[in-house]
Amino acid sequence: MSKHYVLSLDPSAEYEWDRCVLRDPMTAERPDLARLVAESLGDIPAGAYLLSINVEVTVLENASLPPSPIAIAPLRQEELVAS
Repeated sequence: MSKHYVLSLDPSAEYEWDRCVLRDPMTAERPDLARLVAESLGDIPAGAYLLSINVEVTVLENASLPPSPIAIAPLRQEELVAS
């Protein structure tokens, strides 16, 4: 089974769960890897299975993240008053 996903890595993301995100390129949904593994097994009886899973990753394209916006400090009131 060959699937394509977009991996987004952003160590400076505000939230932990946004720092490493795997998404479907067509729907932008996060894949349910357990469901994909179960589907790849086909029609097998219910039960618990010890599996060996090989993951092969090939980078097809690389796009850099845009630079982080620069925080601008708010002006103090005395800076607003004309001399």
